[in-house]
Amino acid sequence: MTQQSVTTPDKLDAAVLKVAGVVVLGAIMSILDVTVVSVALPTFQSEFDASYARVAWTMTGYTLALATVIPLSGWAADRFGTKRLYMVALALFTIGSGLCATADTIGELIGFRVLQGLGGGMLMPLGMTIMTRAAGPHRIGRLMAVLGIPMLLGPIGGPILGGWLIDVASWQWIFLINLPIGVVALVYAQLALPKDAPEPSESFDFLGMLMLSPGLALFLYGVSSLPEAGTFADAKVWVPMLVGGALVVAFVLYSFKPRHPLLDLRLFTNRNLTIASVTLFVFIIAFMGAGLLFPSYFLQVRGESTLTAGLLMAPQGLGAMVTMPIAGTLADRVPVGRTVPFALALIILGFFSFTQVDPQTSYWLLCGSLFVMGLGMGGTMMPIMTSALRTLQAQDVARGSTLVNILQQIGGSIGAAVMSVILTNELNGSRPVPGLLDPSGKPVTEAGLAIAAQQQPPQVPVDPSLIQRGLDFAAGAFATTFWVAFALVLLTLIPAALLPRRRQPKPLLDAEQAEQVQTPVIIH
Repeated sequence: MTQQSVTTPDKLDAAVLKVAGVVVLGAIMSILDVTVVSVALPTFQSEFDASYARVAWTMTGYTLALATVIPLSGWAADRFGTKRLYMVALALFTIGSGLCATADTIGELIGFRVLQGLGGGMLMPLGMTIMTRAAGPHRIGRLMAVLGIPMLLGPIGGPILGGWLIDVASWQWIFLINLPIGVVALVYAQLALPKDAPEPSESFDFLGMLMLSPGLALFLYGVSSLPEAGTFADAKVWVPMLVGGALVVAFVLYSFKPRHPLLDLRLFTNRNLTIASVTLFVFIIAFMGAGLLFPSYFLQVRGESTLTAGLLMAPQGLGAMVTMPIAGTLADRVPVGRTVPFALALIILGFFSFTQVDPQTSYWLLCGSLFVMGLGMGGTMMPIMTSALRTLQAQDVARGSTLVNILQQIGGSIGAAVMSVILTNELNGSRPVPGLLDPSGKPVTEAGLAIAAQQQPPQVPVDPSLIQRGLDFAAGAFATTFWVAFALVLLTLIPAALLPRRRQPKPLLDAEQAEQVQTPVIIH
């Protein structure tokens, strides 16, 4: 082992870079698809005549599917081989993308997005496993730098690409663009990836998966049905919430029994992991949930094109690009308890402007706020993940990484569902326009008419004061929703204050242990 570490070059050689090319292609597809869809949600509303809470399931279903397959990927990679499984994941993602473009109803689109997420959820963890095996653990830092490219470019390029495709073609093209990339990636993977050598692995907790995944989906479906039903007393709301909540509770109680549970909740006996996980979970609910609404404000209240909305979101990605490398360097030198609260303060400072939005809020102010939030974002997630995993023993790192990544996806799903429900409920409170009904026979509200008029000017004359009143109300609905998210980000400061403020001891890993540890991966 010592001889190998001496003879293995530190730089990433051509063979490793060839493998890295396959992984980066898959990562670009997976990460871009999350951010591309964020600017398409209002388009889905108009195309499928659905509420925002309903179309938000195109994101919620995707992230729930990611959470489902993350723990499955490690077990399946050992059982079937990484190359074979990676190509299956690419094929699933590509086929799901093609099917999304054929959807005729919002229900079909949500279903196809789930299929797409089942493939996308395996691409990043499998890709990191493949690259770690190809390059060796002593070059993980350089590997993360390579994988950091799509992670940094995704939040910038995704909304711009999605907006451009919707403007010049149609919403179907945000999915169709994945088809040629997927085919190239499949051929590339077949030629570049080393041959599989499957080996026996630990048992997989199928029973746990059958409780957790449907439980979360049912609970969130009940929450998302609230604006349409109007009351918790409706069976469409309380039945799935009750059944889903019972399944989640049953999973928590059951998860302490198996030797290899789907989520090893016993790891929460580690104080650092618990504090970091709670901080990350609350933060993701607030920031990711509200993040989906930023482009919707530009589209629906300000009447911008999808391309312009994507460009207006770019400062957030640029801010993250500035601080993420700095945060990665500081994470090894400065305790996260001294850096993360400062990064959260930047997010809070930038976020406040969005709680004050109206139909005329300055774009300079909002873009500057997004840049400041991006600065904070780049200094938040990676250090928290580092804190969560740093003090775990070697044999616990893979399970800890799985636990934190799944919590991240669940938090994103809850955030998307909850924020969309709050926004939809607020918009539904607008006054109806006398004598005006939508195609389903429901009264059209002033806010609904104003939002529609921003994208498609009405065929008949409409009182400008009515449009302005509707826009004022819609902006207020967004501001109220942002206030809820802002309060949750403030709440994140409480667990963040408990993060380690002293240098943490690191468990000693010898070379053989390091080879066996699955590298933690942040899935965006």
